[in-house]
Amino acid sequence: MRATILFMMVLTLSTLVVAAQIRTAKTLDIYVIDAEGGDSQLYVTPSGESVLIDTGNAGAAAVRDADRIMAAVRDAGLKQIDHLITTHYHGDHIGGLLELAKRIPIQEFIDHGPNVQPAPAIDPIMQQYAVLNAKAKHRVVKPGDKIDVNGLDWRIVTAGGRVISSSLPGAGAANPYCAAFKRHEVNPVSGQPVGNTEDEQSVGSHITFGKFRVLYLGDLTWNQEFELNCPVNRIGTVDLFVASRHGQPSSNSEALVHAIQPKVTITNNGTRKGGQPEAMKVLLSSPGLQDLWQIHFSQLGGQEYTVPGMFIANSFDQQGAAMPVAPMALRQGVPAPPPPPQHNGVAYWFKVSAQPDGTVTVTNSRNGFTKTYRVLSRAN
Repeated sequence: MRATILFMMVLTLSTLVVAAQIRTAKTLDIYVIDAEGGDSQLYVTPSGESVLIDTGNAGAAAVRDADRIMAAVRDAGLKQIDHLITTHYHGDHIGGLLELAKRIPIQEFIDHGPNVQPAPAIDPIMQQYAVLNAKAKHRVVKPGDKIDVNGLDWRIVTAGGRVISSSLPGAGAANPYCAAFKRHEVNPVSGQPVGNTEDEQSVGSHITFGKFRVLYLGDLTWNQEFELNCPVNRIGTVDLFVASRHGQPSSNSEALVHAIQPKVTITNNGTRKGGQPEAMKVLLSSPGLQDLWQIHFSQLGGQEYTVPGMFIANSFDQQGAAMPVAPMALRQGVPAPPPPPQHNGVAYWFKVSAQPDGTVTVTNSRNGFTKTYRVLSRAN
């Protein structure tokens, strides 16, 4: 009898040890979802808690983007979204929310507060958003706040037009890239004077999982990057940078990108939104970068300013005979170019799986190409 009891105790203890090992071996999984020049990212912790950032485009594209988000949700085995962060209220970041909310429960809504850029296209979405978040937990965040996510240190570094005033733990060294910084008076993409739009209100997140660190700032502007990271680097270094503003040159300055020294960068760009040569030069020349991954081949960069095809998740619905070599130049005051190539068919995501020791694997779901980066994090 004693031998039997002892055997059962050993067996139970062994089972608990194995279970503990399985739990500690789990990863933080990040799905960077193709919202067709919009944005959406799904974070799933080892315990199964979820954070969704942004919900894609509005209008007819809302159903398409909700379908794509739900495909990632099913792949992750989720039954609800625990936290939804809306970075700002432009249609390519909040437009798919109403359609998505019909399909899956959302437990908490997080945003920067009132809309500073009302418009006929966005006002009805904002009215319905108010109805949704009134029925659930709703939180307005400011720089320095933390989001309570099990197993992660999730810090808000920008929100409501403001940036953190103190450096993150381990950061705060002088930023040598500030000296050459030049402010934008005119948006280099739109040609319009820089102003106070919803882009400037973006909720930016810095996420830590063990030694692994991620930065995503929504559509934070070039000028605000200086406010955030100069004269000292308040962010420090990161392992994964999801490029700001879809990889456009109206963000992604050296003062930010080169200072944070990401080992891996992902651009959630469209077929003709993001990927311009000016931005790609900065992103690709960042010190310590190992690889850049693109959700789409961008005609604005052409083959001259792009990455090998294995690092690109999606192509076009109607593929041409060849991809253009030279970047497509979109200039003010010249005849309008033909419409951008469409991609409304099957969409593919990047799945980033990070371990607490800093090891991370990125997988392109289109071709199954996988690359592992080991012990990425460094001392700031």
